[in-house]
Amino acid sequence: MLRYLSKKLITLVLLLFLVSITVFSVLFVLPGDPAQIILGINATPESLAALRADLGLDRSFFGQYFDWIGKLVVGQSHQSIHYKMPVFELILSRLAVTGPLALMAMVFAVIISIPFGIYAARHQNQRGDVTVMAFTQLGLATPEFWLGILLVLFFSVELNWFAAGGFPGWNANAWGSLKALLLPAFALGVIRASILTRLTRSSMLEVLREDYVRTARAKGLRERTVVYVHALRNALIPVLTIMGLQLGQLLAGAIIIENVFFLPGLGRLVFTSIGMRDLPVVRDIVLLMATAVVFVNFVVDLAYAYVDPRIKLR
Repeated sequence: MLRYLSKKLITLVLLLFLVSITVFSVLFVLPGDPAQIILGINATPESLAALRADLGLDRSFFGQYFDWIGKLVVGQSHQSIHYKMPVFELILSRLAVTGPLALMAMVFAVIISIPFGIYAARHQNQRGDVTVMAFTQLGLATPEFWLGILLVLFFSVELNWFAAGGFPGWNANAWGSLKALLLPAFALGVIRASILTRLTRSSMLEVLREDYVRTARAKGLRERTVVYVHALRNALIPVLTIMGLQLGQLLAGAIIIENVFFLPGLGRLVFTSIGMRDLPVVRDIVLLMATAVVFVNFVVDLAYAYVDPRIKLR
């Protein structure tokens, strides 16, 4: 187990190093001068040169990279060019929106997909199975931003149950903040539930044909015990993999839905920072998102041993 963990941690560090190089390289070659954006088109060459030197933009590629990554390694925050505050503080304030949004969306996806996937597998090729598969196909074909707009029109405009957008803040109004995340989380979760439902169904169908499932039924065990104790646990292996990928994507890819609901999350922050060429903010957020994806997949790998005892970690 310790050897397995060591290998995974080394792989994690190497992946993050490669990701940091890629992120910095891409943003380094992007057109646009942050100093020009800050001072405007009428700025003199002398003032532009002075600001570039102050921001460290006059240094070489490796000089800027090692300065950036060195500060992150020792836990020192960079300074946002536009917001004039530490990037860590900006990220933490926006992560308080994006983090709960991603978790709530994943909860919606799980509580929808697992029961319906099992139901479809147990009623293969029957009316219930066909109905579930039809709805999942509809979910796969529906853009999440369009579903979000429909939810706003129905629940906010027609029924007036939820606010159409905005986020009051957890300290100011915890219940109002939770309600503000329900619709966007549901829009994100339903789309991902379509994928998980299909995967759960196919995985369950494969497991239910295994010999040990037939043996369990031959021993006289109740069908509920056979399905939920013997079959489901082994069928969850591929489902867990996709869940991990989706959770990482939710943390990194909620830009559109945050703009639809006017949520001050990481997605909107990185979107506006790209437009303003606030490179310290963009670099740190993109690296954070990549770290979240890698770390979630690391946790999923560790969860395999608990879900499936046949997997031996050495």
